[in-house]
Amino acid sequence: MEESRKSFDAVDLRILSILLKDSRTPLHDISRAINLSTTSCWNRIKRMTDCGVLESYTVKLDLAQLGYNDTVIVQVTLDSHSEQTLYEFGRALESIPEVLEALLISGDYDYFLRLAVKDTRDYERLLRERLYTIPGIRHSKSSFVLRTLKKVDTPLT
Repeated sequence: MEESRKSFDAVDLRILSILLKDSRTPLHDISRAINLSTTSCWNRIKRMTDCGVLESYTVKLDLAQLGYNDTVIVQVTLDSHSEQTLYEFGRALESIPEVLEALLISGDYDYFLRLAVKDTRDYERLLRERLYTIPGIRHSKSSFVLRTLKKVDTPLT
């Protein structure tokens, strides 16, 4: 895989940039934008897919349009750091659809969670019924996101 990373050139990055903006961009349009034949463009996309750089094609949703008006950042500390505890905590988070992202972190807390909720009452319900029922949580700290200043999934533009 390390060898494949070295083989990405400016044309590959331009293809990725186009797909990041709209993964439904037709191959013909991508080829034209980067001045490359459709066959060559397809071969590059296939190579990047085969080596795992292109993981999937997806859509972006406006969560507020679906009723999820607030984002909450929750920092969590666990009682134990055993492999079993970490595994079980991760499995429990997988069953909570409102958990958009869960990161094991260094520092004062063990986990950084990003949650989508409808409002403060919905967040209270989520805490009571789902999050605080997970065994092993020692402490948590929550912050409501007031405004998103920047949100990207990759440093490519």
